[in-house]
Amino acid sequence: MATVDLTKETFEKAISEEGIVLVDFWADWCGPCKRFAPTYKKVSEEHTDVVFGKVDTEAEQDLSRAAGITSIPTVMAFRDGILVFAQPGVLPESGLKAVIEKVKGLDMNEVRKQVETQ
Repeated sequence: MATVDLTKETFEKAISEEGIVLVDFWADWCGPCKRFAPTYKKVSEEHTDVVFGKVDTEAEQDLSRAAGITSIPTVMAFRDGILVFAQPGVLPESGLKAVIEKVKGLDMNEVRKQVETQ
């Protein structure tokens, strides 16, 4: 699956869908972001059951601020509308794949209970 550009108008709907959504917060001027982009794209093509979104932090400054982005690249993972992973920095391909596998393996009933108690 190709990556999807997310904006302030489309972000909320995308992350609240059932299933897994990864979001890469990036900027064109960011060297580490440019190095990470091919890895993100390659892994997106291997995991067609996951939505891979991208947020241009320069074009979407309000969205980036609302998401608490202070360093880029930052990858966030949502499952069934719940943020289950967020990490700044470049992930190697194996690390990104490991995140996806961990998110797929989550017991979402347990995650919902944890969210309710917080």
